[in-house]
Amino acid sequence: MDSLPEHVARNRQAWDEWAKDFSPEGERCWKPETPVTWGIWGIPEEDVRMLPDALTGADAIELGCGAGYVSAWMTRRGAKVYGIDNSPVQLATAERLRAEHGLDIEFELGNAEQVPKPDASFDFAISEYGACIWCDPYAWIPEAARLLRSGGKLHFLASGAWMMTTIGTGANDGTSDRLVRPYFGMHRFEWEGCKEVEFHLGHGEMFRLLKSCGFQVDDLIELQAPSGATTRYEFTTPEWSHRYPSEEIWKATKVR
Repeated sequence: MDSLPEHVARNRQAWDEWAKDFSPEGERCWKPETPVTWGIWGIPEEDVRMLPDALTGADAIELGCGAGYVSAWMTRRGAKVYGIDNSPVQLATAERLRAEHGLDIEFELGNAEQVPKPDASFDFAISEYGACIWCDPYAWIPEAARLLRSGGKLHFLASGAWMMTTIGTGANDGTSDRLVRPYFGMHRFEWEGCKEVEFHLGHGEMFRLLKSCGFQVDDLIELQAPSGATTRYEFTTPEWSHRYPSEEIWKATKVR
């Protein structure tokens, strides 16, 4: 891991430890009968349209594929899919499930900030809590732009920018109704006593970064927890996330 950027190496260690806890959810989501939903609140695909209507014959990449279920969803919709992830243990789960379900998906261990694929290799790129929070946006977004063909789409789902201003520095700190960190200048997030490193930008900075990389922003969807929703995660509550956006989806098109 000496050749990896410091934050990438730390996140690999963290995800190799966490992988077993996420394996059951990965197995559930790989099943063809499992509905396609997104984020910690299980928002239905028909409500947010994270996947393009037409994927048949498209070359698609999942940036930070984890257990690979989003790659499976795209494959079943007719795409030729390549998934890259930083965690060997996560990829072992993805490869096992790929074999069990008999799907043709190329998975590779690697850093989504430096993908070993040629320029203009893909029509669609997606990340759900993958590269979009575990990689530096000033590295992975230019890399996504490099990988996409003209007219290609980039969709990603991450923690809400405003939510990140209400969470403290401790591993067990959750959302509050009080701002506890600056909105301007947000970028790298670390938690006391934890290995992992996250990355989040404010909306204006994200918009400018996407534009500078040749993207046109098509939509920003701030997700609201449905009434009666539950989640396994403890960094926010249904009550908070029904009033404020704990998650957001960005959609962009490469125009140059």
